[in-house]
Amino acid sequence: MRVALAAAAWMVSLVTSYSYSSNTLPDIDNEDFRKDCARIHNNYRSEVNPTASDMLYMTWDPVLAQIAKAWAKTCQFKHNNRLKLPNKLHPNFTSLGENIWTGSLNSFSVTSAVNRWYNETHHYDFETRTCQAVCGHYTQVVWANTYKVGCAVQFCPTVLGFAGISNAAHFICNYGPAGNYPTLPYKRGATCSACPNNDNCLDKLCINPQRDKLTRYYSLQYPDWPIYLRNRSASLFFIICPLILLLIVIITILVKHKYPHLVLWK
Repeated sequence: MRVALAAAAWMVSLVTSYSYSSNTLPDIDNEDFRKDCARIHNNYRSEVNPTASDMLYMTWDPVLAQIAKAWAKTCQFKHNNRLKLPNKLHPNFTSLGENIWTGSLNSFSVTSAVNRWYNETHHYDFETRTCQAVCGHYTQVVWANTYKVGCAVQFCPTVLGFAGISNAAHFICNYGPAGNYPTLPYKRGATCSACPNNDNCLDKLCINPQRDKLTRYYSLQYPDWPIYLRNRSASLFFIICPLILLLIVIITILVKHKYPHLVLWK
């Protein structure tokens, strides 16, 4: 099944491949790009071996796509270290997952990138939860509880940390909630047999439109760089400092009023 799926994905990639230029890479507002990212992830999630009983259906998330786009613009082949920390990058998830693919413009397609991540299944032993090489991209793609994905692709003349390539397509997908490699990515069993309550089964995946209706998005526009973590101590200082200064002024006025001849400072 794994071999057949990989071969099918490779054939689809060849058929649908397109030679991109720096100006024609799809943006996160491109509807076909959005659909491809969600659809291809769901295709792989529905065909895991052994079968999954609790695999959630993935849908597109615009905030995750904004975060992916902001990080992709830095043209670095490394993970955004803010994703695993409790943060304000996303209003609905305290930690976010991330997969990265970098290659030439003419070799990029969503299918080829996600297929590359999924092919790490050959190194992963589900029974023992062990990995013979790199498996974290695969486990994130098939992480059962992850139900939101947002991706972006950026043209990069060079990619820091990825030597030997220039004029690259730098593709990043962010996921919510994040996967956690040390544990099993999903429950083994008959498809949809362990779906959450009120879920339906679609293409071997657990789907619930109510779960996907995230409405608590920030109304602001995301900057070119992901939102920085706010230092709590600094925030507390800036909140309390004006209050202390106001209190000092009030006390000074009261003392001066009661003791008009008292010299407080010279």
